[in-house]
Amino acid sequence: LGVTVETRPTLDMSAGGFDGVAVVFLESPSNPGLDLCDIAGLAQEVRAAGGVSIVDNTTMTPFGQRPLDLGADVVVASDTKAPSGASDVLMGHVASRNAGLMEEVAAWRKLAGVIPGPMEAWLLHRSLGTLPLRFARMCDTAALIAERLLAHPKVASVRYPGLEADPAHLMAKAQMTRFGFLIGLTLSDKDTAERFIQGCDMLASATSFGGTHSSAERRARWGDDVAEGFVRLSIGTEPVEALWSALEEALDAA
Repeated sequence: LGVTVETRPTLDMSAGGFDGVAVVFLESPSNPGLDLCDIAGLAQEVRAAGGVSIVDNTTMTPFGQRPLDLGADVVVASDTKAPSGASDVLMGHVASRNAGLMEEVAAWRKLAGVIPGPMEAWLLHRSLGTLPLRFARMCDTAALIAERLLAHPKVASVRYPGLEADPAHLMAKAQMTRFGFLIGLTLSDKDTAERFIQGCDMLASATSFGGTHSSAERRARWGDDVAEGFVRLSIGTEPVEALWSALEEALDAA
């Protein structure tokens, strides 16, 4: 089709510039590493070079980050995650303030047939009313859990944009309104990580995330560029002290 794809690390998206690049696809915070990039700065660079910037905002939802306000041309997100909350529907959305571009998206959707069924649409619509409440609770709990994980002797490192020591903290404060519900923690090795996940009775071992139930996955199993002991932890809406007690017990026993 004559399309050339170049991949760049989230932290080095500007490397090489954007001359001749038609579309730049960003994810910030990245999944699963939780690295951030300067959305506003990159969107400006891409536009100056004649390209279109697309931001995947799945990890943050509109209640934690608004890429269109930061200058992005298009936002995409998986509504299977936090917007649904119940992990019972597969759906996503595209948003833009460019009316002409959205007309093209709508035409493509019509011709390609990727239109959600009425039941799926109802399931998602059912959940949207509680999204801001769920997201706020998940973020509050994640902030507390991240601080406690940082102090646990079994945990080698923690990535969470809300931690003052996190390398992305200052950028997160500048472009995000909340710090999210995802935490990256690194344990000593693969086996320890698996024992932690399987040994915690309040964690679902799952590839998806963002539900009201907390979940975790060792992402190196899928070839992600992370340590073998890296665990992506998605915080749900459970009572915070009960959740921490279960996590701490599983870590101690791992």
